[in-house]
Parts: sequence; structure tokens; C-alpha cells
Amino acid sequence: MEPPSAPSRGTHVPWQELLLAVSLLTFWNPPTTAQLTVESVPPNAAEGKDVLLRVHSLPGDLLGYNWFRGETVMSSHQIVSYVVDTQVATPGPAHSGRETIYPNGSLLLQRVTLNDTGNYTLQIVRKNAQVEQGTGQIRVFPELIKPIITRNNSDPVENADSVVLTCEPQTQSTSYLWSVNSKSLPASARLKLSLDNRTLTIHRVTRNDTGPYECETWNPVIAGCSDPFTLNVLYGPDAPTISPSDSHYRPGASLRLSCHAASNPPARYSWLINGRPQPSTQELFIPNLAANDSGAYTCIASNSGTRLKKTTVQTITVSDGRKTTGLPVGSIIGFAVGVLVGLALTVALGCLLLRTRTERPWSSQQFHFPGLPGQPYHSRSYLPGITTPQHEHLWPDQPQSRNGFLVSPGNCSFQGPSCTPDSRWSQELQPEPEDSL
Repeated sequence: MEPPSAPSRGTHVPWQELLLAVSLLTFWNPPTTAQLTVESVPPNAAEGKDVLLRVHSLPGDLLGYNWFRGETVMSSHQIVSYVVDTQVATPGPAHSGRETIYPNGSLLLQRVTLNDTGNYTLQIVRKNAQVEQGTGQIRVFPELIKPIITRNNSDPVENADSVVLTCEPQTQSTSYLWSVNSKSLPASARLKLSLDNRTLTIHRVTRNDTGPYECETWNPVIAGCSDPFTLNVLYGPDAPTISPSDSHYRPGASLRLSCHAASNPPARYSWLINGRPQPSTQELFIPNLAANDSGAYTCIASNSGTRLKKTTVQTITVSDGRKTTGLPVGSIIGFAVGVLVGLALTVALGCLLLRTRTERPWSSQQFHFPGLPGQPYHSRSYLPGITTPQHEHLWPDQPQSRNGFLVSPGNCSFQGPSCTPDSRWSQELQPEPEDSL
């Protein structure tokens, strides 16, 4: 097919304009050959890379090509036109200076940007004036920089604070993936991801949440991973441990006690000996122990970050190691003798009190003595060794009672004539009945 002749006015019509005119006039003509296809190589491109739109199923009798931006053929969207016979390419309104067309119809886009993402349409014009077209797609994704992890709290306190970790920067068309200790995040009610997975919230952090954490960003063309990030969780101190655990020492020995407590930041240590403060140190040393060094040794661990303190007490005994199993034999014998003597005295005193209470004293209210003088007489009892000062108003010649019989008191000493034995005292003494209460 020969190129079309010039117009009657003798002016020259460029092949590119003619090609476009033919393509526009015959746009709606259905294709008569195999379907024309356009492939993007690669199908997903990273920003700044090159992309080739490769054409397949081209016919052999071609007049030229036209590339358009989008899915429709519009002159304002024309990127480039190409005449096969002359191998001349003419840029169109949508040409950016980065497009190159090849004789086989393929179009190369260099240093693609995100704005290059979209559809591209190729139109071919055959020598028989038939027009065919095919559409391809370019997908451009941003070039990812190495992500970093930021946090909202640099020194969270265990069981008190929550931490939000963020994977930076935020990039469109990018997916985010978190890992901890080189593993996927465990299922936990304390871990919460945002909708786009870019932020990770750790509620009520513990010392086991220190990590390290890693954030991975990726899209279909590129991936990036952050450096490991370790969370600084403040915790402790736990109850301190005193070592060694020995509690008995001999006089003259040396005492060296060390205190340790799990804590972040590291704990500060101080000591008390029987309540007396000692220099602040993790290790306590006392040479040449004496008995008065025995007592309670207290280790105090404090954390400046959490402002908490914990203590542990260890009892130290300084002795020569000799142990007594009981009292000495002499002490045991003396104690036994003392007990026996005390028991004997108790029995004797009990018997004496019992005898005293069973011997009833004489009084004028208990017995009646007819014919006796009426003068009162104050005297001691006539029973040898026993006195009854509480019983007054006894008659001067009051008899003694022995086995229920009256016995004359014999020689009596009182104010008046001396008393002499009287046959009246030989009579049986009859006690006067007591008045009924």
C-alpha cells in the first residue's frame, strides 16, 4: 500500500497526522486478526525503575502505531506516534520525555513515578486502513526506605504503664508486619494492632515485653525491615537474696555477705545490723567476729526508677559451736533435794494446821460450870505449848478437858487465893447445848 497522495493544494501532510486521522476515523472498526495484547514488564514496578509495555500479536502489514495514556483514544492523551516505513516517532501532548517507542511497537517508560500508575492503550494502523488496539497497565509502588520503630514512652514501669510502638514512615500502598524475638506476635489480650498494623500497643508492660521488636514494611515490589528495637522496662527490685545462707559462725571468723535483687535499673543496696545502719554496699564484710556480732542482718534493695524498696533479713549467730543438752548433774541433784524438802515442809505445815483446827478451845459460852466464882480471868490455855489469847473471860480455875473428863488445873497463878484441887473437877464435864441458830 502506497502512502496517500498529497492534497490538491500541493501542501505536504505529515505521516503522523495522517496516521492519527486514519486511526480516529476507523476507531470503531472491529479487528480482523488475532487479539492484540500489551504486557507490563515487570507487572509491578518500584518507583524510579524502568517499565516496558511489550506488544504481542502484531500483524505484519503495519502502517504505524499510536500510544495513548488511559483506556480511550484521545488526541490530548497521545504519548507518541510512530511510522513504520520511515521509523519516525513523533511525541504527543502526553509525552513526558521519559517514553521511548520501539519498531515492534513496545513502549519503554524510564524512571517511573507513582503518577505513571494506570492504563496505556496502543493503537495500530494497518496498510489496509484497519485499526486495532490493546490496553496494558502499569503499577508503580513507592521505593521503601528502611523503617524505624518509635515509642511514646522511653522508660515504662512494669505493670503500671502502656507503650505504643510505631513503624515509621507511613507510606501509601504499604503493608506492615511486626515480630518479637524473631517470631510472630503472640496472641495476647495486652497486645493490640491498629487497623493498618502500623502501630503496636502493649498494655501494662512487663519485664518479659522487652523484645527485641522488628517492623517489616513491604509492597509487591520491595520490602524493608527495621533494626531490632529493645524496650527498656523498669521493674523491681524483687525480694533480695542474701548469700551465703550460712547462719552460724565461730568467733574470730570473717563474715562476708552479698545481696542481690532482680531490678532495672540495677538496685542500690544498704545494710542494717540489729537495726543499725551500715555503709551502702552490695557486699558486707566483718572480720574477726565476736559474740556481740550476732543478730539480724537486713539487706535493703532500692530502685530509683520504680521508687520501690524490698528487704530480706538473715539471722547470724556467733558461737564456739558447743551445745548443752541439759543442766549439770549437781544442779539437777540440788533441784531435786530442794523439791523434796519443800514438799516435806508443806506436809508438816498441813498436818499442824489440821491438828490446830480439830482441838476446840474452851469458853464460857460452850460449857457451864456450876458453883464457880464469877470473876473473869484472863489466862493462857492450860494445854502445854498452845495459847489461846483470843478466848478471854475464862475462870481462874478453869479445868482442862482430856478425853471428855475434867481435870483440875492444879497449881494456878492468879490474883487471889491459890487454887487447890477440887473434887468437882473429877466429874464428867457436860457441855451445855448450843442455842439453835
